[in-house]
Amino acid sequence: MDVLKVLGPETLPFRSRKPRWFKVPAPGGERYRELDRMIRSEGLHTVCQEAACPNVGDCWERGTATFMILGDTCTRRCGFCNVKTGKPTFHDPLEPLRVARSVAKMGLRHAVVTSVDRDDLPDYGAQAWVGVIRSIRLQAPWCKIECLTPDFRGEEMPLAKVIAERPDVFNHNVEVVPRLYPVARRGSRWKRSLRVLANAKELGGDAVTTKSGFMVGLGETHDELVDAFGQLREHGVQVLTVGQYLRPTERHLPVVRYWHPDEFKALEEAAYALGFDHIAAGPLVRSSYHADQHVPQEQPGTGPLAA
Repeated sequence: MDVLKVLGPETLPFRSRKPRWFKVPAPGGERYRELDRMIRSEGLHTVCQEAACPNVGDCWERGTATFMILGDTCTRRCGFCNVKTGKPTFHDPLEPLRVARSVAKMGLRHAVVTSVDRDDLPDYGAQAWVGVIRSIRLQAPWCKIECLTPDFRGEEMPLAKVIAERPDVFNHNVEVVPRLYPVARRGSRWKRSLRVLANAKELGGDAVTTKSGFMVGLGETHDELVDAFGQLREHGVQVLTVGQYLRPTERHLPVVRYWHPDEFKALEEAAYALGFDHIAAGPLVRSSYHADQHVPQEQPGTGPLAA
């Protein structure tokens, strides 16, 4: 597929200068180094590192991280994602216990867990999700759990297994407007993602908050986004995040343009008008960035409960 036929010919070069609002301090503080050592010692993966998130310094200094289970190799090749693609060779059955131990050590009040796509597994990795939720409940019962899952190929039984464990938040990112799915989310379908979110809400009821997220900067328009927001609301999504796409390497989709903070504010207002419970919109917003602020918390603080 000719990417420029979808995105348009006016794209930005890879090494173009970013607007001033993208300047963030380089990671490397004491808390960052401590967390890096702990994650490495447990043999864990984080989406913060694998996806080259610009917020890694901020989040890790707060003592928060988004754990990535089921290895570091994804079976899909999304045009925006920096996670390694290939054929996974190993799945560690003890990984859920190690994630839960790290959550307990960090004293988190809100843990975010995501995974690579595992289309090679019969249940698409659902049993590992069950294991990590149960393990966190046992080792850190005070902690709220947010699951950021793939679409499980639209199969209902793997999703039902995950929702039966009653995570506090079920998150599945649609990432882009429907028109951009063929180039940005190869192997995924817009309507399939909507069905996953609707089924999660129907199965979980009031016990589970549903959440999704978008990237902007790939040629979409304000009206396209607002229309997509409306479709998410119709399918029961309660929390929404919107952030700017940043091109990880020259092999990834080019950026068409950088959205101004005022445009994110307009998106936020439009989303609230549609009835979302909470919206986080901004250039550096990511799905799990300050995720503990996206839903009500019983525990005090803004990040970890204890150092």
